[in-house]
Amino acid sequence: MDCYFIVDTYMDEKQERALYDEYIREVKPIVESFGGEYLVRTEKIISLHPERTPQRVIIIRFPSRQALDACFASEKYRKIMGKRINSVDARALIVG
Repeated sequence: MDCYFIVDTYMDEKQERALYDEYIREVKPIVESFGGEYLVRTEKIISLHPERTPQRVIIIRFPSRQALDACFASEKYRKIMGKRINSVDARALIVG
């Protein structure tokens, strides 16, 4: 059964974005190698909640929860995840 990984990202305006952009480039082939398919990767967002306005939203469909877990537990992902942790506030949900 498909499983969806949904992330909204908040960026500090004072922080340089280069590290996060590097993460974005590096994570895509890792996600795709585990069967992940990007359905949405956008900064064009209209928030309907004044206290929650992310700067970026990502939705990825994986073929199963096992594939999603294997992706984010993989050695390749663990090598780059610090770039995300050190550059943005990301809030993730797993659905399905």
